[in-house]
Order: sequence, then C-alpha cells, then structure tokens
Amino acid sequence: MTIKKGRVAIVTGAGQGIGKGISLKLAENGARVVVCDINEETVRNVAAEIVANGHEALAVAGDVGSKSDCLSFVQSALQRWGTVDILVNNAGIIRDAFIENMTEEQWDAVLRVNLKGAFLCTQAAMKPMKLQNYGRIINISSSSCKGNIGQANYASAKAGINALTYVAALELARYGITVNSICPGVIDTPMARSVPQKILDRWIATIPTQRIGHPDDMAYMVLAFAAEEAGYLNGQTIFVDGGMQTGLKM
Repeated sequence: MTIKKGRVAIVTGAGQGIGKGISLKLAENGARVVVCDINEETVRNVAAEIVANGHEALAVAGDVGSKSDCLSFVQSALQRWGTVDILVNNAGIIRDAFIENMTEEQWDAVLRVNLKGAFLCTQAAMKPMKLQNYGRIINISSSSCKGNIGQANYASAKAGINALTYVAALELARYGITVNSICPGVIDTPMARSVPQKILDRWIATIPTQRIGHPDDMAYMVLAFAAEEAGYLNGQTIFVDGGMQTGLKM
C-alpha cells in the first residue's frame, strides 16, 4: 500500500512516543508532516529529525483541547502546503486513580485532551478535506476502551473516540473521507514507562506475543489506514495489542 508523495498529514501528540513514530513513518513514506504537540521543544526536535532525513515537516505547538489551536494546526498546513489529506488524532494523557479517589480535575483533564481534542481536530480538518473530496482520519484509541482498573477517565475517553470514529465515518464517507481507529495495547512509550514497573510487568505477562509493543507497530497500521488504496476501509476499530483483547493466555 502507498501514500501519494506530497500528501499532507497532521499528527497530534507527535513530540514523543507513538506520535513521533507515526510522524517519522509517514514522512518516510512520502507525506509532508505537520508535527503537533503542546511541547514546543519536542515538536521542533521531531520536525528537525524528519528534515534531516530528507523529508518535509512543519512544527506547530498547540493544545488540542483548544479550538483555536486545532484550527491553527490546519491553517498552518494550508498556508505551507495548500492541503490537509491525513489527520492522526494521537494526543493523549493519563491521570490514573480509582473511581472513589478520582478528582473532577483528573476526569476533566483526560476527557479534554483525549476525546475533546480528537473532536476539535476532526472538526477543523474535515472542512478542507470535504472541499477536495478526499481525506484519511485515523484516531488513536486504546485497548483500555474496554475498561481498565484505575482508568475510568481514560477508558471512557477512548471508548468515546471509538464512538466518534463510527459517527464521523458515517457522516464523511460521501465526501471521500474515511475514519478509522486503532487501539494500541502496551506500547513502549514515555507514558507507559511512567507506570510502576511491577504493573507494567503484569501487563506484559498477559500479552500472547510475549513482548511490549513499539511505536513502529502502530505506525504500520496508520500507514495501512492512510494508504491511497484504503478508500473502502471505513468505520473500523483495529486492536494492535499482541492479542491481548482476545483473552488468550500463553
């Protein structure tokens, strides 16, 4: 599967981890990448790495929970390259706590970034996509969408992303825009490494493939959804988790 050279991709949460891996892989496969993250230093570093590898990138710092910042991501792409073809809604945070201890601030922060951010970026990017009758929107959900102890806020946000995916897929298909979501399992990222090691080890022990995932595992799935040939692949949720969601034990 291929991405037409010169396609313009916006990737949120691209300063590290999964988002960085996706940005590098899209650029490697011919896309121009708008690298977006709230951390200005990391987006500049990732964009610089892409350019150093001989590809095109633009760093834009901003907050996905802000409508004006999401519009700025899109406007920056349009001003630089005149189009937006691919959107990867990857930005996410965790604020874990048991329900009885979870504060409103923890709940609101996670829903704002993980779910509202995907909604606002989709809303902003769909407008130029509709005008050109082409687009690929890929939402990064999580295997936690099925529930995970201590993650009522995160699980709710990720389940919401899957629901947003289905609705957007129905509404936008007539405009040549596909919308799909990917549910990663345990991926080797700074977010995963922030979890206590004993919990991380417990998670890895449940993975049938017997290893932690890597950002590239996600990036290859993004490439599949973003490909020119993927125009009939719409409204899907794919788990990239080494088989965890099957409930199999090795």
